[in-house]
Amino acid sequence: MYQAEKRHDAREAMYQEAKAMVLNVRTRMPRLGTRKLYHLLKDAFSAKGIRLGRDGLFSLLRREHMLIKRRKNYTKTTNSKHWLKKHPNLLKDVQPRCPEQVFVSDITYVNTREQTCYLSLVTDAFSRKIMGYNVSRDLSAESTTKALDAAVENKRRRVNTIHHSDRGLQYASSVYQRKLQESGMVPSMTDGYDCYQNALAERMNGILKQEFMVTKCNDFAELNTLVRESVEIYNSQRPHLSLGMRTPNDVHESGCGARACRQSF
Repeated sequence: MYQAEKRHDAREAMYQEAKAMVLNVRTRMPRLGTRKLYHLLKDAFSAKGIRLGRDGLFSLLRREHMLIKRRKNYTKTTNSKHWLKKHPNLLKDVQPRCPEQVFVSDITYVNTREQTCYLSLVTDAFSRKIMGYNVSRDLSAESTTKALDAAVENKRRRVNTIHHSDRGLQYASSVYQRKLQESGMVPSMTDGYDCYQNALAERMNGILKQEFMVTKCNDFAELNTLVRESVEIYNSQRPHLSLGMRTPNDVHESGCGARACRQSF
């Protein structure tokens, strides 16, 4: 009886130490899923003698009510009923082979206690790195173009870049298209109302909102700070299943080899 109680106490102490390590990671990435948590923590578990596999971590987080449930919400930010030119979808048969061959863009809303704001992202499709972002109080083309400005400034490779977006008024506007032309990017747009044609860009907005921005900000300035910190942590620390559990920065910096980068679509 005594030995059983001792083993139980030791196991509970191990679980509480593992829980504390999970909570530490979630101070930076509040809604990071269990598989990614295990990838980040498995070496630390081993170093501390914590015998806990991925299934064991699932069980512990389930017991502690710490499993992440996906949030479902949708607010339309796309107005595609306009007379401006809509470009063809160039990504139907294309898979990027290098960083900066394809950028994808999208806009989503973010509420503060004062008002509804809008987050524009430009993401590299190969590495999943957020190349540029902008938080604004409106849905103007000028505000959206600021995210593209940042992406252009952060671009490092001499490759032919396709810029893909939905058919929204902001992306079809003369100010946005002029910036694409000046930057040597080729515009591409979804064919119509099929959300899957810009799924990666929408997924990126969802990751930031659902995993990082879990607390409603008081005002615009506070939201700007939160987005900046979230983008930095996302790019440098969050592992991706689609990237073999590597981070966007790691994949973007390692590239894919000069020969592949020289190839165009």
